[in-house]
Amino acid sequence: MKRKVSLLVGIILLTVTGCKDDVLPKPSGYLRLDYPEAQYIDFKNACPFTFESNDAAIIEGKSDCSYTITYPKMKATIYLTYKPVSNNIKQLLRDAQKLTFEHVIKADDIIEQPYLNPDKKVYGMFYQVDGNAATNSQFYATDSTRHFITGSVYFYAKPNFDSIMPATSYIKNDMQHLMETLKWK
Repeated sequence: MKRKVSLLVGIILLTVTGCKDDVLPKPSGYLRLDYPEAQYIDFKNACPFTFESNDAAIIEGKSDCSYTITYPKMKATIYLTYKPVSNNIKQLLRDAQKLTFEHVIKADDIIEQPYLNPDKKVYGMFYQVDGNAATNSQFYATDSTRHFITGSVYFYAKPNFDSIMPATSYIKNDMQHLMETLKWK
């Protein structure tokens, strides 16, 4: 009888302790990336254009009026390239569009947003590249007769769209502001 009671108590203990949920490790969390509200300042230079840039960015120029706009905290750089127009507007437009659509292999979607400002004589296209492409935003702007600028942003990190989305949104807004404040001299 004692043996039966011990066996019954043992079975009950095994049943009670063996029915617990498995302990699972917590999933990895991601940092929340909050950036300060952008403060824009006029960027004046000796080149045939001006624009407003984020005061948190570092701007470095070259003698050919090309610029790099670096965001050290986000590990990103906007590359601006200036070219004078001299009966080659079709080729410049083709090259700018080709540069964007080279990312179609990795991109989930490419959204084109035309930009027209007849008062300042600035016409262009802003591209938002969604997905794990090397660049997430690009643009070109021109007055169609004398000036042509292209801009693209690159991150110094593996292009994992979900992880860098807050930074891409922040810099995309800066690029759009740059394009909208562009003035020819």
